[in-house]
Amino acid sequence: MTLESTQSVTELAGRVPPSFTLGVAAAAFQIEGAVTAGGRGPSGWDAFAEKPGAIVGGHSPAVACDHYNRLPEDVALLKELGVDSYRFSLSWPRIQPDGQGSLNSEGLDFYDRLIDQLLEAGISPMATLYHWDTPLPLEHRGGWLHRDTAERFGEYARAAGDRFGDRVAQWVTLNEPVSVTLNGYALGVHAPGRKLMFDALPSIHHQLLAHGLGVQALRAAGVAGGIGVTNLHAPVRPATRKPGDRLVAHLYDLLMNRIYADPVLLGRYPSLPLYARPWLRSMGRISDADLRTIHQPLDFYGLNYYFPVKVALGPGITPIPADTHQELARLPFHEVGYPELDSTGFGWPVAPEYLGTLLAEMRDRYGDALPPVYITEGGASFPEPDRVSGTLEDEDRVGYLASHLRAALDSTAPGGAAEGVDLRGYYVWTLMDNFEWAAGYSQRFGLVHVDFETLERTPKRSFYWYQALSRARSAAAE
Repeated sequence: MTLESTQSVTELAGRVPPSFTLGVAAAAFQIEGAVTAGGRGPSGWDAFAEKPGAIVGGHSPAVACDHYNRLPEDVALLKELGVDSYRFSLSWPRIQPDGQGSLNSEGLDFYDRLIDQLLEAGISPMATLYHWDTPLPLEHRGGWLHRDTAERFGEYARAAGDRFGDRVAQWVTLNEPVSVTLNGYALGVHAPGRKLMFDALPSIHHQLLAHGLGVQALRAAGVAGGIGVTNLHAPVRPATRKPGDRLVAHLYDLLMNRIYADPVLLGRYPSLPLYARPWLRSMGRISDADLRTIHQPLDFYGLNYYFPVKVALGPGITPIPADTHQELARLPFHEVGYPELDSTGFGWPVAPEYLGTLLAEMRDRYGDALPPVYITEGGASFPEPDRVSGTLEDEDRVGYLASHLRAALDSTAPGGAAEGVDLRGYYVWTLMDNFEWAAGYSQRFGLVHVDFETLERTPKRSFYWYQALSRARSAAAE
């Protein structure tokens, strides 16, 4: 019996519509390495990673998975996996080292090769313009705290659209602006390492403005593919029914979800509660012209979902080990976690049922303003050895992916909790183990195991499961 003929795979494959995209995602900075090769300029993350104590174990992104030099091997893995689409990111400093001005021909040529090889393998390219690697010269001038960065992003987007727009099927302007603001500018645990707390809020508006300018630039370039944006979203719940917990849950929801999605989808920022306005004053007055720029027609909206959030009034430290940062104790609320649920290697709760909850909330909030949706990231890290001999039996990951994909499909099916959401696809995070930002190489999310000494790639059981699912879905559609 083959894996794709097992009951669990065939049953799930039978729920996947023929037009539904089964994809896999990755990011340039996490896999490419070659940080000084081919004319690439430094990024804010290069500088951050050099700071003592910034990265677990002092790990370096200089080599990562060496994808830059192993491109054909990795595209061959994607072809073997059998996915419909590969979501990758373009490295802004590889394409435009100074963040403005002249373009780097070697960087452009690299992505030409990637896109062409994907198409030759029958894989649809989804390109993300920005996955956190801000060119260092722009970061030195203020990064996303500076309006100029948004304008430079628009110019970069136009250059990418001019070069690749005839072959990229889908474009994502930004990946997870909430993570950039929260981790990079408010808490300082990601690049650029600023600890501004609520004074980081201007970075939200400038990223959203960059999104709008990026959409305009891509459309001006006449790109053939659809255009969208991706953000990390999570259902937020109060720890108790006490009025204080409910108030801060509402505030957390505004800061994690609505302050990003409302301007993009509705053309306005959410109304802020009176008690919170002193904390949020750094946002300043937003012009109607900026809101019109941000509120561009989109072909899709990308959701990255990992876990729900539960919050309580008062300062405290999150129970999630990976997010235990002392700066959090300065906030007027804290996360309390879900101790009753299983957790991943990062300590994140495993809660597939909340994916349907999130989709229903998006439908209820945005109605007809919500375009077709893709789950642009979903996945989990689990403790795994640095070296393997043969296939790693990562059954926890198989169960995680199966339950989350099933929850997404069931919730959006007729009669489901999120019925009416036009769900178009699911992208697994990630193709292969990589440099996991501040966690270095300590957290493995990949369908493919990477030995970071030899760089040998070894598909895990989850790789073959996803391959079997894709094949079974294709067979069911015939």
